[in-house]
Amino acid sequence: MTPPARRDGTPDREKDDTFYISYARPAKKQNVTPHPLEDNWWDAPEEGVRLQKVLAKAGVASRRHAEIMISQGRVEVNDTIVTTQGTRVNPSVDIIRVDGVRINVNEEHEYFAFNKPRGVQSTMKDEMDRTSVGSYVAEKTASGQRLFHVGRLDADTEGLLLLTNDGELANRLMHPRYNIKKTYLATVLGEAKPTLIKQLREGIELDDGPAKADYVQIVDTHNGQSIIRVELHEGRKHIVRRMLKAAGYPVQRLVRTKVHTVQLGEMKPGSLRALNSAELTSLYKAVEM
Repeated sequence: MTPPARRDGTPDREKDDTFYISYARPAKKQNVTPHPLEDNWWDAPEEGVRLQKVLAKAGVASRRHAEIMISQGRVEVNDTIVTTQGTRVNPSVDIIRVDGVRINVNEEHEYFAFNKPRGVQSTMKDEMDRTSVGSYVAEKTASGQRLFHVGRLDADTEGLLLLTNDGELANRLMHPRYNIKKTYLATVLGEAKPTLIKQLREGIELDDGPAKADYVQIVDTHNGQSIIRVELHEGRKHIVRRMLKAAGYPVQRLVRTKVHTVQLGEMKPGSLRALNSAELTSLYKAVEM
């Protein structure tokens, strides 16, 4: 007996078919276009979401304005300009740009700024059961979000640490090719002289080779101590501490205040906040994503 036809003319499934619904999200590489002959393929969620809806949800513009932007040729999907209304995309896979700027539309990706307190290990779980970054974001990781830190801060260094589950962005931010700058405030012993600026800018010899800062500022000197702002793109271990010690100014306290355009600001130690769209767009641009 032929199964009854549905309104769209396709045969319905037989009544005794057994099927199960899975709520697990497919891996990115599994998200492929269904075969045209597969039953109900045009109704499957894998076909994507309308581009104007994705742009509106990402906060780029209203749906109507997004449609205008598409018509004007200002929107790219996977490096191809799209002008057709109703184009469907997969936010978890497709790369979308507006006016050449990448837009974060992947709801699975999370991006955070964390103010790491002094004494906290830059790990998501410490084998020696010491307090770690993971201790502060336990609720996030317990809910299934596999966050990891972008780079490291030694236990005695405080300040800005980026956390994400976007592996590609994290790897690029740490790659020396992109020269991502970090800014530190160091409290050192000794009242710094202007010659320190020239010394650090021109380069100072360390046991693993010369190192130099991109920018140096003596913020304050008082009672035998100084506060020095150092900006550099190198990522060698303890690089700021070693440079200042070699220059004759041992570090007493070190705080990372900025990574590229993301700033620590008024965040309290141990606090966590989501990156805003401007910060994320700036990071994308810096690493050519």
